Amino acid sequence: MKRNGMCPLCYLKQLFTPKSRITSIDVEQDYDNGVTAPPMGWSSWNTFKNHIDQEMILETAKAMRDKGLIDAGYRYLNLDDCWHDSQRTAEGELQGDRVTFSMGIAELVKQANAMGLKVGAYSSNGVYTCEDLPASLYHEQKDALTLARWGIEFFKYDFCHNVAISSYAPLVYAIDVSEIGTGKVLQSITCDRAVVRGTAKLMPTKKVACKRYISGMDKAKGEAIFDNVYVKEGGEYILTLRIVKKGSDYDKFLRARINGKSYYFDIPPQKVWNTVARFSTQVTLQEGVNVIELTNPIGTRADSAMLQYYKMGKALQDAAEQVAIESGEPVKPITFSVCEWGRNDPHNWASKTGNMWRTTPDIMSMWWWIKRIYEHNVTLHRYASVGHYNDPDMLEVGNGKLTREQNKSHFALWCMMNAPLMLGNDVRKITDDVLSIVTNKALIAINQDELGRQAKRIIKGGVDVLAKPLAGGKVAVCFFNKQGFKASKKVDWSKISSDEYIATTWEGKTLATDVWTGESLTLGQLQKIKLDACESKVYVVG
Repeated sequence: MKRNGMCPLCYLKQLFTPKSRITSIDVEQDYDNGVTAPPMGWSSWNTFKNHIDQEMILETAKAMRDKGLIDAGYRYLNLDDCWHDSQRTAEGELQGDRVTFSMGIAELVKQANAMGLKVGAYSSNGVYTCEDLPASLYHEQKDALTLARWGIEFFKYDFCHNVAISSYAPLVYAIDVSEIGTGKVLQSITCDRAVVRGTAKLMPTKKVACKRYISGMDKAKGEAIFDNVYVKEGGEYILTLRIVKKGSDYDKFLRARINGKSYYFDIPPQKVWNTVARFSTQVTLQEGVNVIELTNPIGTRADSAMLQYYKMGKALQDAAEQVAIESGEPVKPITFSVCEWGRNDPHNWASKTGNMWRTTPDIMSMWWWIKRIYEHNVTLHRYASVGHYNDPDMLEVGNGKLTREQNKSHFALWCMMNAPLMLGNDVRKITDDVLSIVTNKALIAINQDELGRQAKRIIKGGVDVLAKPLAGGKVAVCFFNKQGFKASKKVDWSKISSDEYIATTWEGKTLATDVWTGESLTLGQLQKIKLDACESKVYVVG
């Protein structure tokens, strides 16, 4: 019950700390890889689950081209789980399934690119994917480079088999700074020379020469600062932690911050044949004096998830840039989809780690479930921005037993909420009616609007009223009948325009265009909206 010198009562208190609150991950800038609109495309999972192969994928690509979906904006062809082999290559790289994707993913990408499509791939922020295939946790740099070299331009990163980062720090008694390749230790600095803050303390021990070690750098509440690390020349060096093996039967984690850059130590449980151990990583030091700050930044499970997704997002950016240098071609950004199912409130942090983030569990082609997903996602409007989108999961339009009005409302709501538009049906068999819904130019324009703002629900009830600011001072307004019977809604246009999120007046905006029919009406003609069961009506005002 006692870890790293923590009292039993303190330890129990930590067990009840909120798990979704971000405490200390120091990522200041939003994720920026050049993606500026919600991605549109198709994904294999909703219809085909784990039964995919290269022939079906290429048939889908041809259908997207021939049926006008590419021209409508659906540019991504995304392989969800089960595209890859159950074994990595001898070099430790991911590879396509050697039977169902025998041509290799690079060749598949080449053929899809030739049809005007970008290809997306899938893995998990865990040791295995959701279908128990090799995943990318601990392999971020290698897998990102593999994907980039294949030409992948979208990456969905799931959360199955995740291993959370430990919130406990090792017990450091000294640090060493060494030259690379010479074996020469330039400095060995004991903990007595560190400045400790917060809950970090110098504790006595008889196990090491310095007689003391640093405890209490756990859960983002304590830190140790070595403020006089000197090297004659700036460059690459080896930083070694020397630790005491007290409390060795659990994972530990430590971050070293040096000149604004972070380095991480993943420390496994240790056997106690010896009393001390060492762990090293390569770091960049500047000429002269350097300051090394040590702490464990993981205060909650959300911190763990954020840091892991941040590592993969950074790896994707670095890989895209490296491949551009290797090929002499422009950088092909990889749209990064954070998919941890809303477990750790990603709307609070995922704009720092990726382009889009799942806000809910998986979607299903059942109307009650689609409405439940909508009810959660619609409340998160203030977290969306250009290049950063709440993701209520893929579209089920054309799947299951959804009625025509349910299909239309589903699509309209996802467009209003600035959601990524990923078709999940079998587009080879798409009906003309479903095709007309998902290629509606006016709704797609609302979704792709350059302001990148998600609609806000202005009025909640049996009929919800949503409003979405658009470029040029226009506003999209959606009336959504959530009920299984006909309904009508009196419209208070002044209440919509006066909302601070909309911040507009209707002066000079006398016409509203119905996005489904193209009909233009005056606001005076729209004082009462009549809706069939499950129907949505959307108007662009201005």
